[in-house]
Order: sequence, then structure tokens, then C-alpha cells
Amino acid sequence: MITRIIWFAALLVVAGVCIGVQLDRQSRKDPELAQYVPEPFRSSAQRVLTASAVNAGKPEAGLAEARKLVERRPLPAEHLRLLTQAQVAADDAEAGTITIQYAAQRGWRDPYVQLAMVQIALEVGDEAQSARRYAALFMIRGTQEELLEQLGAQVLAEPGGEARAVLAEIVSGADRWHSIFLQRGARVMPPDAFVEIVTLSAGEGVRFDCRRLEQAARSLASRDASAGEALTALIARQC
Repeated sequence: MITRIIWFAALLVVAGVCIGVQLDRQSRKDPELAQYVPEPFRSSAQRVLTASAVNAGKPEAGLAEARKLVERRPLPAEHLRLLTQAQVAADDAEAGTITIQYAAQRGWRDPYVQLAMVQIALEVGDEAQSARRYAALFMIRGTQEELLEQLGAQVLAEPGGEARAVLAEIVSGADRWHSIFLQRGARVMPPDAFVEIVTLSAGEGVRFDCRRLEQAARSLASRDASAGEALTALIARQC
């Protein structure tokens, strides 16, 4: 009899765990289920509850939920971003600034984190950091080109500046950058900055694909005739 009771109790425990885990997973698709997930099983549900509390304009509740989220799953950059939002909403901007920097180290593919870091770097005048974060945003395919154009005008505004040099170093150090840099950069970067970065990279020994360079020159010329001519002259020398 006792053995049977223990067996049924064990089955009930397993069933409860399965239900809790399944509810948590389902909350990714159905956020309204998050509130019904038992506390010990909240993983995805905790992210949903945190985002809901932060976006609802409840600073104390948002901060409490965000802390729980980071305690349970500290690695994802998105979770640190939510904690940053909660800290700022709770009038603790200093803590939020520190948290977003940790998030940026982990979340190179999180556009919100990188955008925040670009804005912080611009505010404090850190050209190198703003260029690196702009590069991260640039490489995320989902980043809107209008946003890249607006940020590029700020980050890459200084001819011969550190930001342009840093971006040229990034381009020179990664072959996988070349294609998207030529295609997208010609559309969203300040035309003179784009030409300067291409020139600096070529000076470092980068051999761009000539066909892509020519396509970039045509795209650039439609925005700025003189920049297009400068790039065409570079193509004549390199190709």
C-alpha cells in the first residue's frame, strides 16, 4: 500500500513538473499564459512578465521582476537590457548605465543594446566605442537603414577622425565584412566617410571585389556625385 501511494505521488510530481515546463514554453507564443506558470518553472514566462511590468510603467514591479529574470538566467543580453530599462524607470540611471555595458559585451546581435551603447558613446565623446557599436548595428541585417543613416551622420561626421579609422580597421580585419560593407555602406554611410573608409582599408592591403566596388560606386554616385567620382578613381587604381 505504501509503495503504491509513493508511486502515485511520484507520478503526480512528474505530471506537475511537465505541466509547469510546458506552460512556460507555451508562454513564448501565448504571453497571456505567463501569469499562470508556477514560480519555480518561470523561465520564458519570467521574461514575458518582466517586459510586461516594465512596459506598463510600474517601476518597482518592473525592477523586482527584472532582478528575478537576471538571477535565473543571467547570460542573455536581452535580460540585462530589460534590467537596464527597469533601473532607469526606477530613477537609477547610474546602475542602468553599468548594466547596459555588461549587456553590450554579451549582446552584439541585440540591436537595442547596441543602439543604447552608440548613444552613450556619442554623449561622452568616445569615437572609437561609438564606431564599434555602429559596426555591430550595421552587421545586424534587421537594423533599419534609415537608423543607420541617421547614426552614421553622427558617428562618422569627422573627416580623418578616429571613428572612421576604427571602422576601417574592422573592415580590414574581417573578409566577411567586405560584401555587406560595400553594399550597405554605400547606401547609409555619409558618402565622404564611405570613400575614406574604403581608401584606408585599401591602404591596409584589402583587395575588394571589383564588381562590388563598381556597384557601390554607382550607388554612391546617386547620392553624391563627387564621392562617386572619388570612389571610381580608386577603383581605376585598384582594379
